[in-house]
Amino acid sequence: WPAVAMRMPNSQHCWGPNVYPEVPDGGWGWAVAVAFFLVEVCSYGTLKSLGVFLQDLMEEFGESNSRVSWVISICVFIFTFTAPLSTMLSNRFGYRPVVMVGGFLISLGTITSAFTNSINEMYITIGFVSGLGYCLTFIPTVTILAQYFSRRRALVTSIASSGESFAVFTFAPAFTTLKEHIGWRYCLVILGIFQTSVIGCGLLLRPIIIKPEPVKEDDESDKESLSLKHLQTVYELENEQTRTSIRSGVSQGSDDSGVTSLSASNLDLRTAGVESKALMEWEVQDKEGQEPSPSTPPTPVKEKDEGDLAEVETGPLQPSSPKLLDFSVLKDSAFIWYSLFGLFATLGFFAPQLYIIELSKSRGVEPSMASYMLSVMAVAEIFGRLSIGVVLNKVRCRKTLVLLGCVVLLCLVLVAFTIVWEFWGLVVCCALYGYFMGTVGSTHIAMLAEEEVVGIQKMPSSVGVYVFIQSFAGLAGPPLGG
Repeated sequence: WPAVAMRMPNSQHCWGPNVYPEVPDGGWGWAVAVAFFLVEVCSYGTLKSLGVFLQDLMEEFGESNSRVSWVISICVFIFTFTAPLSTMLSNRFGYRPVVMVGGFLISLGTITSAFTNSINEMYITIGFVSGLGYCLTFIPTVTILAQYFSRRRALVTSIASSGESFAVFTFAPAFTTLKEHIGWRYCLVILGIFQTSVIGCGLLLRPIIIKPEPVKEDDESDKESLSLKHLQTVYELENEQTRTSIRSGVSQGSDDSGVTSLSASNLDLRTAGVESKALMEWEVQDKEGQEPSPSTPPTPVKEKDEGDLAEVETGPLQPSSPKLLDFSVLKDSAFIWYSLFGLFATLGFFAPQLYIIELSKSRGVEPSMASYMLSVMAVAEIFGRLSIGVVLNKVRCRKTLVLLGCVVLLCLVLVAFTIVWEFWGLVVCCALYGYFMGTVGSTHIAMLAEEEVVGIQKMPSSVGVYVFIQSFAGLAGPPLGG
C-alpha cells in the first residue's frame, strides 16, 4: 500500500499542490496543458488577430497605420517588460491568484477599449491594462507547464501553444464577417467576455512538488534482521569468552583471575562489536548499491536525519522557497547568448500578422480574400508547432541549434515578402512564415528548461528576465514594419 500511495500525487486537499516522487510527464500536467492552450488563445491569439480592426481604427480615429500599430506595440512591450514582475508575484503568491488577476485585467482592457474615443485611450486600455494582464497569465502558465513534463516537454508545449494558431485561424474570418454586422466596438466586447475564461484556467494551475521516495520497508526489515544476527553473534561470543576466562583463572590459581579475565574479555567484546557493526553497515551499503570505503569509519545516523525521514513519511511536504527573481543568470554566458537570440527573433513575431491584410489589398488581392492570409498563417503555424515538438524529441544534437536554423529560415521568408506581388506568392510566403513562426514561437521560452541554457531549477526565476529582454524588440517590431 505505501508503494502504491507514492505513485499517486499527494495533496493536502483537492486543490493543493501535487506531490510526485519524480517529474510525472503527465498526470495533472494534462489539465495544465489545456489551461495553457486557452491562455494562448486569449493572449497571443488575440494580439495577432487585432490586425482585422486596423483599417476600422484608422478610419474611426483618423490616424495612420503607424500610429494605430502603436496599440499593439505598447501591448507587446508591457506584456514582455513586466515579465520580471509576473515572476516575482508568482513566486511570492503562487501561480493561481496571479493568473486569475491577469485574466480579469485582460477582459477589462478589451471591453473598455470598445468605449474609447481616441487612439491615445486605446494605448492605455489595450496597451497597458490588457498588456499587463497578458503577462500575468502567460508567464506563470508556461512556467508551471514545463515543470510537469521532462521527456515530452517540447512536444506538449508545442501542442498546447497551438491555441494561438487556432485563435488566429478562427478569429480572423469570424471578426471580419461579424464587424460588418455589429461593428468593431461590439466585436471587442464579445472578445473581452470570452477572455474571462482565463480566470477559470487559473484554477487549474496546481503547483507541483518533486520529492524522492522514502526508504522502502524491505530495506528496514533487512536492517532489523541483520541487527538481530549481530546481537546473537555478540551474545554467543560473550558466553564463549566468559567460559574461557573462568577456565583460565582456575588453571592459574589466581583468586581474582576471573574478574581480570572478564575485564579483558569485555575489551575484546567491545572491539568485536565495533568490527561487526562496521561489517553490518558495509553490507547495508552494498545492498543499496553504494561503494563502501574501508578507510572511512562508519558514522551513526544522526537524529536530524531520522527526523527528516519521519517528516517525509508522516508530515505534509512543503516546497522550498524559490528566489523571487534571479538576476544571477546574467552572469551565465549561455543565457546571455540565448537572450540575444530571442531579442532579434522577436522583431518578426508581430508585424507580419498586423500588416498582411493591408499588404495583400495593396497588391491587388480582394478584401474578402485578404483576411484569409491570416488563416493560412495559422494553419501552417499549427503544423510548425507540432512538427518541431516531434523533431526536438528525436534529435541528438543541441536543440538550440535546431531553433537557430528555424530562425534563419524565418528571416529569409520575411525578405521574400518584399519581392512577391501576386496572390499565390503571398499565400506561399504566409504558409512558410506561419510554419517557421510556429517552430520558434512554441519552443523558445520552454527551451530555457534545457540544461544547455539554464535548466529546470532556474527556469521559474529566470524566465521573467528572458522575456524582459525581448520587450524592446516587441516594442520596435510593429512600428518598424509600418
